[in-house]
Amino acid sequence: MSDNIDALVALWPRFLDAIVATLQLTIGGSALAFVLAAALGIIARHPNVVARGAARVFIEFFRGTSLLVQLFWLFYVLPLFFPDLFVNREVAGLVAGILGLGLNYGAYGAEVVRGALNSVPRGQWEASVALSLSPGRRLFRVIWPQAWAIMIPSLSNLGIMLLKGTAVASVIYMQDITFVGGVLRQRTQDTFFSYGVTMVMYFLIAYVLVLVANWAEARAKRRLGTGGEARSLFRPRAAAKAGAVS
Repeated sequence: MSDNIDALVALWPRFLDAIVATLQLTIGGSALAFVLAAALGIIARHPNVVARGAARVFIEFFRGTSLLVQLFWLFYVLPLFFPDLFVNREVAGLVAGILGLGLNYGAYGAEVVRGALNSVPRGQWEASVALSLSPGRRLFRVIWPQAWAIMIPSLSNLGIMLLKGTAVASVIYMQDITFVGGVLRQRTQDTFFSYGVTMVMYFLIAYVLVLVANWAEARAKRRLGTGGEARSLFRPRAAAKAGAVS
């Protein structure tokens, strides 16, 4: 066991770089995914059949093809069109990873956005029309705040899935947590220890994402006047309420 700890300490600087790479993929991919999800989710409800059809084709294509294949395609094809932007494999891997994760999970997120918009009571839509608001103001001042509180839990789940999906980027020369975890396994010959350390790192990052998502959900509901407090992974909301009542 002491040999395993020594190997981990020796690789710790590389693990720190790997954590940064994983965070870059997660944050960049999540930002792109959210922008795409919001745009495609709105366009998928557009009355124009051409715009709605184009959004559906985009969504179904990236939901229906493998993330791994998408990453390989982006990694090997983009440098052919933009050779000056991809001076080395690390840059190409990072860009391809962010694009692949953003496009793939953005397609899934679009369905979350569309479903949340559809779940807003019809009376809210009719009331916003009665107020003579422009379509943009109706959407972003009346409908979106209500849909936002609904979509946060599902989007946070997709964010955690995206974090775990960054492990796939190790196949395109991204030295992320999974890649360095494999190096640790080679040095220690101990799969249980090496990938156990790797899983703990992913869990800690995911837990931070959960806390941020719970805070955002509670804040969105308070803005709507429905109350609610940020939940903890170890203190579910129902249990917290029961404790408050008692």
